[in-house]
Amino acid sequence: MESKVSRRLRQATAPEICEYIYEPRLAREFASGFAYLTQINQAHLLMLRRAGLLAPQAAAQLARVLRQMEREGPAAVPLDPQREDAYFNYEARLIELAGVEAGGRLHIARSRNDILATHDRLRARDAGLALMDAVCDAWQRALDGAREYAGVVMPGYTHLQAAQPITYGYYLAAVAETLGRDLGRLEAALAGLEACPLGAGALAGTAFPIQREETARLLGFAACTSNALDSVASRDFAWELLAAMTVAAVTWSRVAQDFYVWSTPEFGLIEFPDSVAGTSSIMPQKKNPVVLEYLKGKAGHMIGLQAAALSSVKESNFTHTGHGNRESMRSFWEAAQECERGARLFGLVLGAARPLRAHMEARARQDFSMATDLADALVRQADVSFRQAHHIVGAVVRQALDQGLPADAITAQMIDAAGREQLGRPMGLDPRTVARCLDPVAGVAARAVPGGPAPERVAARAREQDDALRAARQRLAARRAALAQAAQSREQALEALAAG
Repeated sequence: MESKVSRRLRQATAPEICEYIYEPRLAREFASGFAYLTQINQAHLLMLRRAGLLAPQAAAQLARVLRQMEREGPAAVPLDPQREDAYFNYEARLIELAGVEAGGRLHIARSRNDILATHDRLRARDAGLALMDAVCDAWQRALDGAREYAGVVMPGYTHLQAAQPITYGYYLAAVAETLGRDLGRLEAALAGLEACPLGAGALAGTAFPIQREETARLLGFAACTSNALDSVASRDFAWELLAAMTVAAVTWSRVAQDFYVWSTPEFGLIEFPDSVAGTSSIMPQKKNPVVLEYLKGKAGHMIGLQAAALSSVKESNFTHTGHGNRESMRSFWEAAQECERGARLFGLVLGAARPLRAHMEARARQDFSMATDLADALVRQADVSFRQAHHIVGAVVRQALDQGLPADAITAQMIDAAGREQLGRPMGLDPRTVARCLDPVAGVAARAVPGGPAPERVAARAREQDDALRAARQRLAARRAALAQAAQSREQALEALAAG
């Protein structure tokens, strides 16, 4: 038995290769890549006819068969691992329907290499656009929460220790900032997908007088790639997208970690509805944060996929290779799917989390997060350096902890005593000043500098981000409209050719 795809190979492919390489690859890639392969075939056919490289009758026959295959879908194509991959199986079905004479002509002036490179860009483009949609939705959820909870005071943490008071809306506003940058990185990475590699052939182009600009236009690309070898050798557009996705997933995981801690009874700062929780098979009291655990775990998964992709390609020759362009991209497709799921789930938890307002404020009043404001007051009113004020307030906090007192029980007398001990004189702060310095609501309101947590600052920045999000959605819609226009143009031209 000879090879089903080449007369150069006089033996059939070994069963182990079919079982371990080709069958799994077909199962993974054929259905998911069918639509993209169809688009590529349609665009190539239209270009060949326009360039005068196909006779009208053969071109019309191929157009009708491609339309038939598109209607029937991938399930109508019998898959044979002896034909190696998606392209040869697709082509076999095409030749079966169109006949050898017409069907065999569609492969003029191209290679599986430039077909695969084009497929990867088309599919990555769609994956990137879908992910951008999901990130936009999560960004909107964060901004909505920033506005709604701009006045809900809570402790801010560093090293998981109470640091200074903020608001829950301010925290979500910070998350919104990261989501805006996530979107910017994805958008920048997608710009690297704007050139079409179809026409690059195996690695050196073709001697046929093809019209690469036409296939690029029909597939919604802005231009053609500039070098045929680079076109088939490189998948750096995918690594840029993958890097952007991994950075995003790591940040979402960090926010999930905050929520994970804050939703415990020990912290009691936020709660989630039952719809986003799981339970225990044995402990009936359990309400488990399954979505947060998923997000945290998937960040590690994304890092692993990025490492796997780059490791697969790092020692491949700078040309088309199976490990450089197939095995490496396998990690990318999985990462793209996982990242979109993660973005959707992240948006879900941002919208579902509810702050426990009273407990948040009580913690902020009692956990010494206003100590910095008290030190600042000593600098302003007691004529001491900040380092001296730091020592005095630190001594007062130590005394309160030793006596089991909450922060709001600190008095002016305690500060005077610490001043005498540290500097030999009382500090003379008015009790009303001390009370104001220990009020987290007043402390948050006072921080009205740009970037601060004062509610009016949070609201103003949210309005600015609303504008940025709206502009991003408009750019996304315009890109989708341009792709839809290219698809419509291709469809109309194919319909006309099939009728000829």
